[in-house]
Amino acid sequence: MAARDRIWREGERAAWEAYRARGYRLVARNWRCPLGELDLVIARGHLLVFCEVKARAGAQLGGPFEAVTVSKQRKLRQLAEVFVSAVRPRASTFRFDVASVTWRRDGPPAVHLFEDAF
Repeated sequence: MAARDRIWREGERAAWEAYRARGYRLVARNWRCPLGELDLVIARGHLLVFCEVKARAGAQLGGPFEAVTVSKQRKLRQLAEVFVSAVRPRASTFRFDVASVTWRRDGPPAVHLFEDAF
């Protein structure tokens, strides 16, 4: 597995673990449709969260969360609409989060969850 793929996959795992520790349950991971992919769809109670995970090996290029541009946000909203239409989850509230994961040389990755990011 290429280093970039490992960073992405492990970053997604680290983000999910951070949510799990907060009492969320996994609804979908890497959900795909012709429009694109949702990284994590998680829930707690009647809240459904669409989480975009961004992971980097370091902070040289800025925080990973900075990669979630306005056009990316628009696409994530469209993907969420398709997901809700296709899956029909039992949720009354929806939220968009960004999980920013930065790998450190020593120790576990730093995971910052930006709730209600957009």
